[in-house]
Amino acid sequence: MASKKISVSVTYTVPAQGINTTRITNAIQRTLQGEKVKQADIAVIIVSDDELLELNKMYLNHHYYTDVITFPLGDEGGPIEGEIYMSMDTAAAQAKEYSVSRTNELTRLAVHGTLHLVGYDDATKEQRQHMHVLENKYI
Repeated sequence: MASKKISVSVTYTVPAQGINTTRITNAIQRTLQGEKVKQADIAVIIVSDDELLELNKMYLNHHYYTDVITFPLGDEGGPIEGEIYMSMDTAAAQAKEYSVSRTNELTRLAVHGTLHLVGYDDATKEQRQHMHVLENKYI
C-alpha cells in the first residue's frame, strides 16, 4: 500500500522578499486535510503578471491577465497532483486594494488553486461564493 503523504513546495521567479512561504504551505495543507485529501503533491510557483499572461494564452487560450492558474497533473481518482501559478504583481495590487498583506493575498490565491485541484469550480456565482467561504475557512 502506498504511503499517505502531502508534499507542498513554493518557488518563485520574481523577488519575493517578505513573503511568508510557510504560511502559504500551511494553508494548502489545512485545505487538503479539511477536504479529506490524504495524498497530494502540489507545486506553487509565484511569477510575474507577464509570465502568467503567457501561460494563460498558451494553455487556456485566454488573452488577459489573471491572478492564479491551476494545472491538475494527476490521474483522475488518483492522488492530487498539480501546479498553482500565482502572479506576484496582481497579488500585490489586490493586497493593496483589500488592505491585506501580500502574503495574505498569495495565501488566499494558493487556497483557491488548491480547491480547484480538489475538484471545486467557480464558473457560477454560487460556486464562486462557496469557494470564497472555503477560502476564508482554510486561511
